[in-house]
Amino acid sequence: MRIEIGQFEYTECWEGVLYKKLSDYPNITKWEIQNILDFTKYEADNGRSCDIDAEESIICAIEDYRTNKPADRLLPPDKITECTACPKYKGCMTDLVCHTSSLEDAISILNCGALLSAVLARKKSAKELKAESRNAANDPEDYFDYVMFAWGNCQAGDRLVMERKLGRFPDENDLSRGFEPGVRFFFRYKDIITHPNAVFDGVLPIKVKNEVILQDWVHLIVVPSEYRSEIEPYIPDALSEKVHFVERGGSDIWKWSEIAYEIAINNRR
Repeated sequence: MRIEIGQFEYTECWEGVLYKKLSDYPNITKWEIQNILDFTKYEADNGRSCDIDAEESIICAIEDYRTNKPADRLLPPDKITECTACPKYKGCMTDLVCHTSSLEDAISILNCGALLSAVLARKKSAKELKAESRNAANDPEDYFDYVMFAWGNCQAGDRLVMERKLGRFPDENDLSRGFEPGVRFFFRYKDIITHPNAVFDGVLPIKVKNEVILQDWVHLIVVPSEYRSEIEPYIPDALSEKVHFVERGGSDIWKWSEIAYEIAINNRR
């Protein structure tokens, strides 16, 4: 594995390379360094070495932090601006994280009462899942043992749902006029990081091994109103107060991400 730190459009892990964008390149924050060290530790824990390709000043800053690392983890800033694609927020808001699923998968999730890793949900081995064509980024086998989360206002989850539905990368029309939103499961970041199986891999805000029991952890479940008749029969009584049906009004992926996030962050139930 390799980390390349530079002026990319956003941070992503693809084909064994973490392309790390900094909010203020070439300056690097302690939070960004913590993420880089999280990545190297996660890779080492899974038997993979990791090289860092960056300017000398950045390498020096990382090594200095490693030597003088604080005892406690740093919490993220209120907004992370490594990615500024979203029209309203121009960054990732860090109060909530989100897991997004298709309607069909949401019904399965509500039926069992938990978010499951791909291995548990699909009843396939990690080796089988890694070999599938839908693993476009060539993620390693261990990735499939986790429930993955994005930041609460991010559109990446809905983009992935559309990709899986279409069997290809969605184009602009797919994400606007042809957009079909997923169901969003929101969690408070400061809560979910205390999960006993929580892991920081330096790419995602957080991921959790095996499963996340909804009744114990979920903050709000945001469902497009058009799915109400299909999903309502599967909502258990214990979660009924957590489900919020929302009219999307033909919004594109960006507007829907904004609507869903604001419903979740403003809901205090």
